[in-house]
Amino acid sequence: MKRSEINNLVKSARKCFEQHGWALPKDPRWDVTDFGLGDWRRHGLVLVNLAEEPEYCEKLMYAQRGMMTPAHTHLNKKEDIICRWGGLLVTVFSSNGLSAEGSCKVKVNGALLEVPSKTVVVLEPGERITLWPGTFHEFQPATDEVIIGEVSTANDDLNDNIFANPDVGRFSSIDEDEGPLVRLVSD
Repeated sequence: MKRSEINNLVKSARKCFEQHGWALPKDPRWDVTDFGLGDWRRHGLVLVNLAEEPEYCEKLMYAQRGMMTPAHTHLNKKEDIICRWGGLLVTVFSSNGLSAEGSCKVKVNGALLEVPSKTVVVLEPGERITLWPGTFHEFQPATDEVIIGEVSTANDDLNDNIFANPDVGRFSSIDEDEGPLVRLVSD
């Protein structure tokens, strides 16, 4: 990714957060990624780490229409993905083969459900999905922009993320075409 693209995404995220009443802490830890796939418009996400504790973490995320977070699971992390503003589509899979066979258990707004693999759960503002370790999932905006929350057990991006596509890398390589607006987690 170009640093100028990262800077523009940070500006867009800040504007969206401010317009919808989400105040950020002083000097938050930013993360902007194209998942190493080279096209943030198709596979991208902006994250702000709000709390990073040994037992839990909280993130606020931003995406624009077309930006998908690729299918992945976690070895240890249990998480709630929450639509904070806009609309969010979360697809859940029963296996890393991402097949339509089988089913998986999720909680949607606190209700335990067993759904077929490849189910798309539509989340409106305030709605959440709870995902256990081993549940593959991907998500993308259903609207032009979306603000996403995450509350989870401890987060270890380097060792706990398992992506279905082996070409995915958690952090992007950066082309420094201009100075950084913020310091990224990967800097």
